Amino acid sequence: MRISLNWLRELVEIKLSPEELAETLTMAGFEVEEIEDRRTWANGVVIGKVLERQPHPNADKLSVCQVDIGTGETLNIVCGAANVKADIYVPVATTGTYLPNIDLKIKPAKLRGVPSQGMICSLKELGLPTDVEGIHIFTQENLPLGSDVRPLLGLNDVILDLTATANRADALSMVGVAREVAALTGGKLSIPEPGEVSITKSGGNLTLKIADTQACPAYIGTVIEQVKIAASPEWLQQRLRAAGVRPISNVVDITNYVLLEWGQPLHAFDGDRLQSLTSGENLTIGVRFVNNGESLKTLDGQTRTLSTQNLLITANDKPVALAGVMGGEETEVHQGTQRLVLEAALFDSVAIRRSSRSVGLRSEASGRYERGVNRAELEIANRRALSLISELASGILVQQEIADTRPDRSTWSRSIALRLDRVNQILGPIDLGEDTGELQGQDVERILTALGCNLTSSGEDSNHQPTWSVSVPPYRYRDLEREIDLIEEIARLYGYNKFCDTLPEKAEAGYLPLDEELIRKLRAFFRAEGLTELIHYSLVKPGEDRNIVLSNPLFVEYSALRTNLISGLIDAFQYNLEQGNGALNGFEIGQIFWQEEDGLQETQALAGIMGGDRTLGKWSKSGREEPVTWFEAKGILESVFRQLGLEVEFQPDRRDDRLHPGRTASLWIGGNRLGIFGQLHPQLRREKGLPDSVYVFQLDLDVLLESLGQDEILVPTFSPYSTYPASDRDIAFFAPVKISVAEIQKVITKASKDLLESVELFDQYLGENVPEGQRSLAFRLVYRASDRTLTEAEVEPVHNKVREALVEKFGVNLRS
Repeated sequence: MRISLNWLRELVEIKLSPEELAETLTMAGFEVEEIEDRRTWANGVVIGKVLERQPHPNADKLSVCQVDIGTGETLNIVCGAANVKADIYVPVATTGTYLPNIDLKIKPAKLRGVPSQGMICSLKELGLPTDVEGIHIFTQENLPLGSDVRPLLGLNDVILDLTATANRADALSMVGVAREVAALTGGKLSIPEPGEVSITKSGGNLTLKIADTQACPAYIGTVIEQVKIAASPEWLQQRLRAAGVRPISNVVDITNYVLLEWGQPLHAFDGDRLQSLTSGENLTIGVRFVNNGESLKTLDGQTRTLSTQNLLITANDKPVALAGVMGGEETEVHQGTQRLVLEAALFDSVAIRRSSRSVGLRSEASGRYERGVNRAELEIANRRALSLISELASGILVQQEIADTRPDRSTWSRSIALRLDRVNQILGPIDLGEDTGELQGQDVERILTALGCNLTSSGEDSNHQPTWSVSVPPYRYRDLEREIDLIEEIARLYGYNKFCDTLPEKAEAGYLPLDEELIRKLRAFFRAEGLTELIHYSLVKPGEDRNIVLSNPLFVEYSALRTNLISGLIDAFQYNLEQGNGALNGFEIGQIFWQEEDGLQETQALAGIMGGDRTLGKWSKSGREEPVTWFEAKGILESVFRQLGLEVEFQPDRRDDRLHPGRTASLWIGGNRLGIFGQLHPQLRREKGLPDSVYVFQLDLDVLLESLGQDEILVPTFSPYSTYPASDRDIAFFAPVKISVAEIQKVITKASKDLLESVELFDQYLGENVPEGQRSLAFRLVYRASDRTLTEAEVEPVHNKVREALVEKFGVNLRS
């Protein structure tokens, strides 16, 4: 908010320089982003009178003027403005004057052969906005020649561009800033208290109908007749310009002025235009939410399609304004307006925030309603506006209607218990120069009283420290709710820089939690296998089973939480193919969410996708594509598990309909389900336009980390290498297809006891000469002892036990 110091000085006593005041406000939490010293814009510019104007002898568009600036000597000034003439008062920049807004220093010069001893200025050259082309002409008569123009133009002022935090709704007004300055500096407040306004007529045709009293707890409608629309007086226009508001007309300017002064938005309707929207003589102003299909053309000229979140002001149920946001063009005040209906209302902050966001429109009014308007000063702001309209627009008040459902005034304040012991415990010691100390009771009472609070002593606590019951003023009701809020105010006004600096204890070397260390290992191992780490949004389209749907999403495409990582990886694979980037080989670690009967669930998962030819060049393969096979993709996972020291079992699985029913396996660790791995289902692959060989996996990260956190894996034990040779044997047989290799390997390992070092499948065959429903498998078994060379007599009995166990367990047909 832009704060005019001239205006602020009328509300509070200020003894500080603008720079000192800016520093004080910034240290108190109100950041001053810029100090705009307007006094420098026209330093050296004085009031002059044009005595004579003659055309320039050598230029059609220039004039030669004789100007009196009160020094006894008439200046010869060449002027290029079309509106210059004799007998007018004008601003004159004398020789040596610097105009910073146009970066020009005035020097004696010759223009087309005629000497010029200064410059007659326009408002633009002095930094002021204007619609008038040419020089500025003062409308006042008998101005003192040679006097400073800055008081007349409002340039004897300094503007502070102030930013208030979101919780300080009261600071979006001159009165609120004045109260803050008084609390910070001890200056005396002089806030204007408008008197009562008189209604000249009783009765009238205006009635109020508030459909939603929660959204609009108070509404004051005042009918004003015999209004004369004209330009506002110069003092009012100057204050609006200083605040960055464009003057329009006296009535509109008054509503903007009160908005800036008290922080209370107002809106003036053209009463006759409102009446023309009704079908009878009675006028009913209503407040309700939008019905489907309604629209409104707002003051900015845009026709807006409204939603049911928009709160409306209506005239006989026809929309005329977006409540708390912007008025409608159809009922705006214009030059011919003679009758007004002035609105002063309170609206719920949540309702206005939703309404403003739904139409993408923010205004000075909505910004204040969103933060919260002071409900205790509604009548004061309304009286202030009505008195100014009576004074500046000759308005006569003929009727006033009030709809008020605000709670009792006793609830507009609150009492908060405050303990001095707690204040000092939170804020710590204060710097007293060579020594330190604590805040005293009188310091607390002085600061909070300056803020407008009333303190009542409530005795002492168990440490014999004083306590108070603090009554908060209505204009701070929204942000002073608890004891800690009062403590923050005490620190802010006492001065954060007056408290002792307390450094934390000497830092110790940090460390990573075990889970984070293990996750980093996982990332490194998967990257080493050639997979790229991916990151997706946790928000997806709704429609999956057990979805958690957001109640207030930003977009439909991101309105639910993902239940798995695989779907996002498949979409990413498809997108990369479409963009010509080739097959995607990547992995992702992220949260997944789902609904259970007992509530919402969340866990971390690790998933990956692999496909296509992973080699960069095809020259070694005669240009042929060699996609990743099922066993190669499975080998990537097994390689990671091997590096982690995990023994993971693969079991056939058909539960995920996105995966090939014959090429999918569930993963298990010690009886706990770890996850799933498999090839994409042909139907899904065709729908997405993906190549044949695309494999995905998803692992439960909690199960994985729990397994990795076991002592035998975290602290591996050393096993000595055998220095004796191994003895290997091959075994081949026909086995039913339904029996998995993992089951066969389990039986082989169990039967061979301690002599077996490793067992490996090295051949599989299905086809000619193989019985139906079976397959030919060949395993290589390596036997080794750590303390001796095995003999044939030792190996053969063990190998025969393996053969017998296979026949007994699975009924295999031995071929070797």
